[in-house]
Amino acid sequence: MKNVKILHLLLFLVFLHACFARADFAPYFYDNGPYSHNGNLALFSLSEDTAVGTQIYSLNGTDPEGQEVRYGISFYPGSKEYFRVDPVSGNITLVEQLDREKQDSIDVLVSITDGRSKVVERVTIFVMDANDEKPDFQNMPAIIDVLETTESGSSIFKVEAVDRDTGSGGSVTYYLQNPQPALFAIDRHIGVLRIKSGEMLDYEKTKTHFVTVVAKDGGGNFNGKEQFMSSSATLTINVIDAQDTPPSFIGTPYFGYVYEISVPGSEIFTVSAKDGDVGNPNPIRYSFEEGDDGVFHINKTSGCITLLTLPIYLKREIFNIKVKASEVSPEGRLLDYGVATVVIRVVDLNNNPPTFYGEKGPQNMFELTMNEHPPEGEILRGLKITVNDSDQGANAKFNLRLIGPGRMLRVVPQTVLNEAQVTILVEDSAAMDYEKNHFLTYKLLAVEIDTPERFSATADIVIHLLDTNDNAPRFSSDYYIARIPENSPGGSNVVSVTATDLDSGPWGEVKYSIYGSGADLFLIQPASGIIYTQPWASLDAEVRSKYNFYVKAEDTEGKYSLAEVFVTVLDLNDHPPAFNDNFLETTMVIGAPVKIEAVDDDAEIPNNVIEYAIMKADPDNNIFDINADTGEIMLKSYIKSMAIIQNITKQRDCTWSLVVQARDRGQPSFSTTAVVKIDITEATQLKGGPLGSFLMHNRNKPLQILGMLGGFIVFMVIVTVIISTATFLRNKKSNRILPNRRVRRRKQHPWNLKNPFKKPENPGVKFRVEEDEREPEVVVENVNCNNNVPSVVRQWPPPPPPFAPSLPPPPPPYIPGERHWAVPTVSATVAAKPKRKPVGTREDTVNKALVSELKMRLEQKRMKHH
Repeated sequence: MKNVKILHLLLFLVFLHACFARADFAPYFYDNGPYSHNGNLALFSLSEDTAVGTQIYSLNGTDPEGQEVRYGISFYPGSKEYFRVDPVSGNITLVEQLDREKQDSIDVLVSITDGRSKVVERVTIFVMDANDEKPDFQNMPAIIDVLETTESGSSIFKVEAVDRDTGSGGSVTYYLQNPQPALFAIDRHIGVLRIKSGEMLDYEKTKTHFVTVVAKDGGGNFNGKEQFMSSSATLTINVIDAQDTPPSFIGTPYFGYVYEISVPGSEIFTVSAKDGDVGNPNPIRYSFEEGDDGVFHINKTSGCITLLTLPIYLKREIFNIKVKASEVSPEGRLLDYGVATVVIRVVDLNNNPPTFYGEKGPQNMFELTMNEHPPEGEILRGLKITVNDSDQGANAKFNLRLIGPGRMLRVVPQTVLNEAQVTILVEDSAAMDYEKNHFLTYKLLAVEIDTPERFSATADIVIHLLDTNDNAPRFSSDYYIARIPENSPGGSNVVSVTATDLDSGPWGEVKYSIYGSGADLFLIQPASGIIYTQPWASLDAEVRSKYNFYVKAEDTEGKYSLAEVFVTVLDLNDHPPAFNDNFLETTMVIGAPVKIEAVDDDAEIPNNVIEYAIMKADPDNNIFDINADTGEIMLKSYIKSMAIIQNITKQRDCTWSLVVQARDRGQPSFSTTAVVKIDITEATQLKGGPLGSFLMHNRNKPLQILGMLGGFIVFMVIVTVIISTATFLRNKKSNRILPNRRVRRRKQHPWNLKNPFKKPENPGVKFRVEEDEREPEVVVENVNCNNNVPSVVRQWPPPPPPFAPSLPPPPPPYIPGERHWAVPTVSATVAAKPKRKPVGTREDTVNKALVSELKMRLEQKRMKHH
């Protein structure tokens, strides 16, 4: 029995173990309480301005068995899905924009699972308000009517605006945008619009007012910043008119006229008035207040003023009548009124226009015949014109104007009262030209000035001009150019000139004549103007090719004009070329050309242009060339010596005979020939070198040799002047202390002038210089009074070898007023026989002299420092 109990206990333990081994506990969320962002979303709230895509929360839970959990989120059917969750991390992201005003809370189902068990919880997310809504007007925009008599301070409208935000963002304050000065005001908190205290509406000034009201919230947080929202709307206020304005007359001031032909009952003037309260006007009644004298009547409803008697019975010329316009109430009572003055003038009727009169009565056509170009200021006495206006006063006042071509004439007077004698004066004499206008037509115009009718009258004035001799003949050109061949026979036509005279009749006839130094060979037909040569004239372009003279055109009274005629005699090829001699002899040096020349006496190109050619050469025709333009004869380029010529000709004799032709380029062409005897020789080499050769080549040109010698002498003089000036300026600028030296003078030798063209026998050495065996001792004395060093003895370095000049140096120029310095010189002895030493060039000698000069200046600076 005991064993059975033990067995049962063991079985029970095994059962319990199996039960616990198969048990699976569900996962669960952590509950972290409100304002937590990690848990199961319990009591979680979110601002409506949270941006889409923001991670707003993290679901957090665990599994008792330690299994990995997954998270989920879902919404009720028909609900917008605002969130999305990451199943692994539990991070919740906002995917739709929130709007608290539309939905202030969101119910969601969050779940956690370990793969076997799933736990789902329902949570509510509260949407918190942000200041994202503008105030919304409930009763605006609006149009209201307000009576203009409404008292100041009265409320006329209450503005209502609602902001759906909560807190300060939902409170609304009212303002007026651009308020009209001192007219309206609004209560900031309740939105009541009032007429400002002390102000009144006036329909007559402004019929409509536009008031813009701004509604502004109290501000709140939006996207992390403080934000204020506002909106505006317009209130239209129509002012209703009230009967508070008297009538006013339209079109004042008023003027009326009574004319001499007016009859009783004639309408003089009509006044018009309207009620000042145009919104609700009352009818108007008219009446006279004073000044009508009983001779005028006014219609009570239309305001028409009429005459009651004939004008001859009126006792005054001007009536000032006061007319009253009164409002009539619906009951027939007279209310407010206005007064206006009507001025009525009794005037003469303007019923007579101006009229022009001649000697026989009214006339509108006047004619006159006169010479052209009368003196300026002259009165046209042949015109007798009178003008008259029969009216009186202002009706008889008018202006006179003369209308026509240009400003040739002027009328006097220009303003007339009643009647005047018309005078016409000449103003532009030059314009009154018969050649331009045989007659002139003007209109004389009289126009009233101050009358409404502006009556006028016109008269035609026709002036016939007579011609005078006021024009000289004029040539068609200021000069004429003619050309005539030199072989033209006498009496040949040269050119025809034309002149015209604008005058008529005999004054327009022209006679021609010529004169001048070049007119001896020419004649002119007096009537036609044809210029031709004298019958005996023989024109030769080689003698004279240009002629110029004057041609004169003259009318019957001696008025004339001139033109210049230029005649060119055209050259013809009527002269052949000619040599100075038909047989020429000359000597040709090999390498130098020989020039021959022919002359053509023709005057113009190409008749006097000559071409040269060798027609024949004896004994050989193939060793010479000739320049066709200049006539220079030269040997062929390959002939350099007499030996080549002798080889070609096989003769010792070097004398040639050439037949040279000179031909001009005219049409037809002429030519001539000449025989040229040429003795050919070689140039002799002179001992004088290039200069001798030059003299030899130019022995026949003494002027060229003299010119070369003169140029050489001028060049040497200029070089000498430049060297002397440079030496003087250098010594002047140095301004140094000069020592006293013992100067060894060299012996004077006579100048030996030799042939400059002869080469020296030994060109290597020109001078022999003998130097002393010991160096000279130079004693330097203080010649400057400002130097306190008594005396200094210096051993100077040996001077450079002297260079004997070809010519003695010129003495330095003397300039008065300057301090003269002693110029140190270094002397040497020039012996007859030079030593066999290398002779330095002039450039080496100059360099040594510059070194010596530099050493001397350095020594002087040392002396100054001591």
